[in-house]
Amino acid sequence: MAGFVDSTVMEIDERLRELKDETARLLAARAALAGGRRGPGRPPGSTSSSASPAGRRTAKRPGRPRGRRGGNTRSNQALELVIAQPGITIPQLAEALKIQPNYLYRVMPKLVSDGQIRRDGQGWFPVTSE
Repeated sequence: MAGFVDSTVMEIDERLRELKDETARLLAARAALAGGRRGPGRPPGSTSSSASPAGRRTAKRPGRPRGRRGGNTRSNQALELVIAQPGITIPQLAEALKIQPNYLYRVMPKLVSDGQIRRDGQGWFPVTSE
């Protein structure tokens, strides 16, 4: 009986090795077909390397160009709203700007450190130059 168990365990181990090899081949084939995604939330081409495949973007797409706009656009929009509505809260700002509030929790402290706004309780107020 012990010989049967040992040989069965060895057969299972061999089959598992075969399956591991096959899994690796299938994953490589899937990655090649799906564009080589590197993980959840990371679309193809999201690397910061300067080397890009030749002919990757040959034609311009219609619409707004992608990427960063520059010029602190959200900061400027938030500052304008704070000036127009002193005491405005982050949820109110987010609703007015049609963005998620968590983004404003990064933008607003920058405006505070620049001396443009101040926080009083939950509200945000423009800094007056007195």
